[in-house]
Amino acid sequence: MLEDALWISPPADPGDGAVAFRRRFPGRPGRKATLTLTCLGVYDAYLNGQRVGDCLLAPGCTEYEKRLQAQTYDISDMIRAENELTVTVAKGWHRSRMMRKRERLYSAPCALIARLDMDGEVLVTDSAWEAGPSSVVFSDIWDGEACDATMDTTAYGPVRTVDWPRDVIVPQEGPYVREQETLSPRALFVTPRGERVIDFGQEITGYAEITLTARRGDRVVLTCAEMLDRDGNFYNENYRTAQSRMTYICRDGQQTWKPRFTFFGFRYLRVDEWPGEPRMDSIRAIAVYSEMARTGFLRTTHAKLNRLIENTLWSQRGNFVDIPTDCPQRDERMGWTGDAQVFCKAACYHYNTQRFFEKWMNDLRASQRPDGSIPDTVPNFWGIRRSSAAWGDVMTVLPWQVFLMYGDRGTLARNVDAMKRWVDYITADTLERDLWIGPDDADIMWQKHYGDWLALDAAEGSYHGATPNDLIASAYYARSTLLLVKAGKALGRDMAAYEVLYERIRAAFRDRFDLTTQTACVLALAFDLTDDRPAVAARLNRMIRDNGTRLSTGFVGTPHLLYALSDNGYAGTAYDLLLQEAYPSWLYEVDHGATTIWEHWDGRKENGTFWSADMNSFNHYAYGAVADWLYAVAGGIRPDEDAPGFERVVIAPVPSGRIQGFEAEYRSVRGTILSRWTNTEEGVRHEISTPVPADIILDGERHPVGPGTYIFYDQRKEQ
Repeated sequence: MLEDALWISPPADPGDGAVAFRRRFPGRPGRKATLTLTCLGVYDAYLNGQRVGDCLLAPGCTEYEKRLQAQTYDISDMIRAENELTVTVAKGWHRSRMMRKRERLYSAPCALIARLDMDGEVLVTDSAWEAGPSSVVFSDIWDGEACDATMDTTAYGPVRTVDWPRDVIVPQEGPYVREQETLSPRALFVTPRGERVIDFGQEITGYAEITLTARRGDRVVLTCAEMLDRDGNFYNENYRTAQSRMTYICRDGQQTWKPRFTFFGFRYLRVDEWPGEPRMDSIRAIAVYSEMARTGFLRTTHAKLNRLIENTLWSQRGNFVDIPTDCPQRDERMGWTGDAQVFCKAACYHYNTQRFFEKWMNDLRASQRPDGSIPDTVPNFWGIRRSSAAWGDVMTVLPWQVFLMYGDRGTLARNVDAMKRWVDYITADTLERDLWIGPDDADIMWQKHYGDWLALDAAEGSYHGATPNDLIASAYYARSTLLLVKAGKALGRDMAAYEVLYERIRAAFRDRFDLTTQTACVLALAFDLTDDRPAVAARLNRMIRDNGTRLSTGFVGTPHLLYALSDNGYAGTAYDLLLQEAYPSWLYEVDHGATTIWEHWDGRKENGTFWSADMNSFNHYAYGAVADWLYAVAGGIRPDEDAPGFERVVIAPVPSGRIQGFEAEYRSVRGTILSRWTNTEEGVRHEISTPVPADIILDGERHPVGPGTYIFYDQRKEQ
């Protein structure tokens, strides 16, 4: 792709600023014309002063040394007799300081490669192009963007060609990142410290757009934050080294500006500089995330639960900016595999994420090491060498989940060999056959496994929970092996050897580990690693009740916690946890003003102080995995593994007397499925609609039905 074009670069390193590349050419209006291009960094393109396309942050975020996307635009309606094409290139992910540990990428030149096809006539990037300065004088994914509207940007000069691979260029695979919701300020106020702060009422990922009348040289400087401290002052220490700042140097007159080559996570903006006093109507916030069709809708009569649902949605939006990130605000914004692994099911219910995840799975495979291990972040911008249980297991969990939701066997065909290599890696990595047992130093922070990350059953301030790493790793070894077996069988492969391996792992797990924590019991139940489910479920229930009906689980245990309870006779306890408002709980966050999902259960403590400044994101979707339980258990909408892609559906709602009414709607690839229940004086009224054959299961009774709408009543006891 682009084999006949050359990589071009400015004569000198532009540093932190962006570079404008220009090509003037004659054209023939009315003829078919396309533009294909990519860059080392991120770009936007203008033809005759008009924006080419509306996607942002192109060419996107990939494992750049192996995969670099190129975009193709139809520009037929934009061609004139005389034309000027300008492409501005900024650092983006590729050359930002987040890449410092990947020296080859970080030190790459600012470079562009492009091809213009006009009904048989071809122009490519070569020495006929020019390069010049851009008004974007600073741009960095972590630190923000600065624009100087007073700059003279007319001085173009020659380009140089540079040597950079073209065989890594691939066509656009994922959905484009685009501007989405626009938010007006909810309040503009002065803090006790005297800072002017704008509150948008909702944490988003995106940027601000300002409109003002100013004089040449006036400055606007805005700094981002997620929270106010307990005294009502602006707080962004949790951004760590990320400056997260927008700077604009004004020209004369009325003008509108917004960043072009970066994004921010924020609810609050501190107005550090502004000519005169800012007005509410002079600024707005624009949410930015990957284009995805909304497919899931949860509606309840419980106001705080509705807010929690909205929080899971906003966290998905804010962390699906071309890759599934852990958080969008601090000096991180990485594609952490563990976060995606636990949230992917909820993500697939909320939105059609098939294309989004297919693109990222291509990067998973590209990042997989020769020994089969998966780095903790993909793309592996930090050059992480370890591979952790529950993080690397995204290589088996994600392809299977996407297959179940969308029914495309191509997903499995593309990934099954990588799934196998992951399982084989674990088999070779262990110190004990049929388990995943690590050396003693594997328990040291940052050496290998993350364990039950941020669980509350360890010492105050600890990152690791109390569940042994070897137990978690061995449980996921079993799960990944079973998913590999299922994937292989779906493709008609002989999986006998891995079936035997799975049974050995399961037996070894039962013999080796005591289930002494909530997470240990949860994994044994959720992954079917116990032959005494009633006893383990009772133990889990007792642990929760003895803890004041509160969870103590972290990133590993929490996504499966409510399932482990409701699938084993303790749906009432599951609902009690869901609706718990005392710390730690989902609704504790809601009661403390959360508009997205927090990284820590106690990100903000009861006294208004914060957990820490070093690792305390307030937009971190992992615990938002609870949303998939709401679809699959409360609403009861589950794919049938024997008929993936909702060719057939299982609808087995589990209502609660603590919620008057509940509705789950899922717009599957085969049509809309609806499960609505209401508590009435006569009992629970169910209204269920399905576009495909379904097994409706109510209070243990199975009702096979065809497509249609059905109403049932049952006398189910309150959960």
